[in-house]
Amino acid sequence: MHKARFLIAPFQLLYCLYAYSLAVIIIISLIPCLILCLPLGKFRGGNIMFEIYRVLGNVFFLLIGIRHVNHYESKPAANEQYIFIPNHISYLDAIVVILTIKHHFRAIGKYELLKVPIFGFLYKFCVITVNRSSPEDRARSLNDLRKTLARGISIAVFPEGTFNMADGPMAEMYDGAFKLAVETGKKLQPILFLDTYDRMHYRHFLTLTPGKSRAVYLEPIDPADYPQADAKALKSILEQQMSDKLIALKATWINPTYFTTT
Repeated sequence: MHKARFLIAPFQLLYCLYAYSLAVIIIISLIPCLILCLPLGKFRGGNIMFEIYRVLGNVFFLLIGIRHVNHYESKPAANEQYIFIPNHISYLDAIVVILTIKHHFRAIGKYELLKVPIFGFLYKFCVITVNRSSPEDRARSLNDLRKTLARGISIAVFPEGTFNMADGPMAEMYDGAFKLAVETGKKLQPILFLDTYDRMHYRHFLTLTPGKSRAVYLEPIDPADYPQADAKALKSILEQQMSDKLIALKATWINPTYFTTT
């Protein structure tokens, strides 16, 4: 086993260098697009930039040998707004979420990424940032999400906040997305990313590998169906739904003791 890993390691390194060099070229190529979109504002211009991100994301995955596909238990209506709720298990989730969601949307992301040269400039224009250690900044980001929904644009929130580093299906979720669902009545649309953990482990950038990437849309949760439910109750319902499905699909990061035998 160790000998095999030793033999594979140089090829793994070359593949990662190729993929990240390609990513840098794509990011740099986005700067003129962003400059052209800036006069259109963060909403209209941001929608155009997301379409460009989606096209280039698909090209990037094609060139590095990752095949992404969506599976639908329920397909979201094209003319509705949603609060999209994916699980979070890899750095690759940032690309996969753009390829998965076909609606115009804005995602919430870590403010620390604003410090990354060039990327931070692109990131700021299309992402609602949050410093989770600051109650004031969490409140500001929640208000920005409200404004986005008010403009007719869906939002995507990773409610675990960071990577699930435990051996269970999901990490504990924050309440913010569920408070917004109660306030606005927007449906919660859970999405499972099944393979990003295997394509790139969250502990190391040099674990990137080619292969499949699957996203599974589960049945949405409509707050109108739970008129007595508060944010914590909706969170519990969705958390159970997502966890049960991840266990049923035998997601590879889950400890086998979670799997029931039949």
